Amino acid sequence: MPYFKSVFAVFTLLLFMVPAGARAESRSFTAEEISAIYFDAARSGRTDILNDLLDAGAEIEARNSAGFTAFVLAAYSGHIETVDFLSERGADACASDHQGNTAQMGAAFRGDDTMAARLLETACDVNATNASGQTALMMAALFNRTVQVDLLLAQGADPDVQDAAGNTARSLAEQQGNAQMASRLAKDAN
Repeated sequence: MPYFKSVFAVFTLLLFMVPAGARAESRSFTAEEISAIYFDAARSGRTDILNDLLDAGAEIEARNSAGFTAFVLAAYSGHIETVDFLSERGADACASDHQGNTAQMGAAFRGDDTMAARLLETACDVNATNASGQTALMMAALFNRTVQVDLLLAQGADPDVQDAAGNTARSLAEQQGNAQMASRLAKDAN
């Protein structure tokens, strides 16, 4: 997969990988090494490195072996500035991994209310499902993420969507013994 359009990328990478004052030795980077640097930059919120790599021709929608894009990794890692930067550069905020999990689902899983609110500002489908038919609302209910449940419901998330096993957000809350969450979801359904 071609990540770069020019040799400039090698020089850019050297600038970031060689400590100030150290002697750099000439070396080439494999596509795998460049890919690792790209995804590590997204995971660690290094917008500066992402900017240089994208300017050098990195593909903004490149995926790692799990199917994560830089946007999904940055969101999952809680880097709002990086998510905003990647959005401005044209990243697909609705991208999903190989299992169909989206950044919104990752925010629910991690309990990152700030990121969840930011991701709801995108035009992504709040009822998007992963390969198991689960939605971000189901994940938020399963992990008792009250703030996110309220945010998702306010954006039109459907509490009656069923996953592949026939579960709804409400039934998942009930299975967890969370009667308060199940009641909250039942009120919204009426």
